[in-house]
Amino acid sequence: MAEWNAYYRNEDDEEEQEEGEQSGGEYKVTGRDSLVFLVDASKEMFIKEEDGKPSNFDMTMQVVRSVYTSKITSSYRDLVALVFYGTEQSKNPRNSFKHVYVYHDLDEPGAKRVQEVDELRGSKGAQLAAKTMGSGETSLGDALWCCANLYSDIKLRLSHKRLMIFTCRDDPHEGDSVKDRQGRTKASDLRDTGVIINLMHLMKPGGFDVSLYFRDIITPPEDESDLGLQLEPCAKLEDLQNRVRAKEKKKRVLNRLNLCLGEGINVAVGVYSTAVPARKPPPIKLYRETNEPVRSKTRVFHTQTGSLLLPSELKKAQVYGKKQIVMETDEVDSIKKFEDPGMFLIGFKPMEKLKLHHHVRPAVFLYPEEDDVKGSSCLFSALLKRCSERNMFALCRFTARRNYSPRFVALVPQEEESDEGKGQITPAGFNVIYLPFADDIRTLDAPQLPCASQEQVDKMKQIVTKLRFKYRSDAFENPAIQQHFRNLEALALDMVAPEDIEDLIMPKVDQIDTRLGPLVQEFKDLVYPANYNPETKPAAKRKTADNGGGAEKKPKVELPEDELRAHVQNSTLGKLTVPVLKDACKKFGVRTTGTKKQELIDALIAQLSS
Repeated sequence: MAEWNAYYRNEDDEEEQEEGEQSGGEYKVTGRDSLVFLVDASKEMFIKEEDGKPSNFDMTMQVVRSVYTSKITSSYRDLVALVFYGTEQSKNPRNSFKHVYVYHDLDEPGAKRVQEVDELRGSKGAQLAAKTMGSGETSLGDALWCCANLYSDIKLRLSHKRLMIFTCRDDPHEGDSVKDRQGRTKASDLRDTGVIINLMHLMKPGGFDVSLYFRDIITPPEDESDLGLQLEPCAKLEDLQNRVRAKEKKKRVLNRLNLCLGEGINVAVGVYSTAVPARKPPPIKLYRETNEPVRSKTRVFHTQTGSLLLPSELKKAQVYGKKQIVMETDEVDSIKKFEDPGMFLIGFKPMEKLKLHHHVRPAVFLYPEEDDVKGSSCLFSALLKRCSERNMFALCRFTARRNYSPRFVALVPQEEESDEGKGQITPAGFNVIYLPFADDIRTLDAPQLPCASQEQVDKMKQIVTKLRFKYRSDAFENPAIQQHFRNLEALALDMVAPEDIEDLIMPKVDQIDTRLGPLVQEFKDLVYPANYNPETKPAAKRKTADNGGGAEKKPKVELPEDELRAHVQNSTLGKLTVPVLKDACKKFGVRTTGTKKQELIDALIAQLSS
């Protein structure tokens, strides 16, 4: 029965396993991400500034709402909770903790939760919060203990646990040593269980001093570049959103493997994807009468007897040269496997050897994994520094996972860049550029087109110079995806109409015309003849043959016999087109049973090999 259950499982279960599992070699990361918002509900959080800026509580609710909606669209299986501390009223499991109000349990975000967070925004939201929760004494230790209970009550496997504290008070207990000690102890217990604690401190008069208390509460930064960000409080909504967005998601590694620099010299590295295409979620099939999701199953039956087949009774076959080659499942697996996952250094090349057409697929990013092999970061940094100084890239053989074919890759060094606020723009590491094989490179005949004059080229250079701007990929959103999720949001939240979106990829014609001025007309005068209107297309004329008959036919491509035999000997008949193969069959009197390309190739091989 174990064999049956292992094979005949639901396809939905397989999809859930693929979503929750990122495997690389022998390393696996399973489970869901979880995030708890721990928000200070003291009176200081509700104070509005004189210049009309929103209060710290209002900014926090806007950020929480933004995270909820982004989780719904991108990671709806993640778990999110909202907890207030320093409240007058208490609401938590078993009401064990005073002045702690669990507004949302740790669960998947939904439309109802978004609506409840919307009710806490603005001046009306502040009034509702004061009426529902109020402001009272503060015990951060009890609040952290309550959050620990939320995690312990979850029976699901959690791969990433994060807790974010939003407050504008750097000394929440006002010198109470007992409460301070209790908070530090509970924070240490949370960190020991794998919970990452981040502080999203907000602006307060006189500045926020992290060293007073919260330095002992938060999780130490992964690297020194994060330390500067944690010491500066957020004064603007945009800064707070950027900081939360950078912390809320776990940087999941695609693969963990060894970079072999030589015999016995291995560096543990992680492979990360820097950009993933955003797609609309697939539709879910529902039963028409109850609207419940439909679970689909697959069964394999014998075509003659109709009996149900076991996995051990199934085989795979490949037709080659009119012969069906049957293979067992373990034979197919052994054919697919070339070598164990890993990256092996071959040598070094100067950067000018790497051409633009060598980029055949999106690159990935390589970063050391110090936890797996001690000393990996030191050796990795030395290799990165040396390659950057000499302007070289490392050539490697890369096998990403089991049953993956090996690829040649170029490790291009990338140095760290930071902005004025010590925020990291680009991390230090290697960009992994996938290189093409010889079979992937094509020789193309350039079309014969009239060349532009030097005057036309100079005029176009002026136009290009005028239209240049600094491009940033993160400044342009996909309008189709944005409109799709806005429509879903409007339906889920019972909105009258979806929010309008701005299509940022549409060209700004007025600004372009203003910037170019008369250059466009001057270029038209140089390229087009007089009285020519490019918007009106002339009627297409039918090409006629020299004898005045029908349309002109393409000349036939005939291959001589010696060239055809050379293709047979080199097994390169597959590069010829189907019309050429048909003409060759007619020329040599080869009879074929079908017109498919493989059938034509098999017939020619049988005729010319004899």
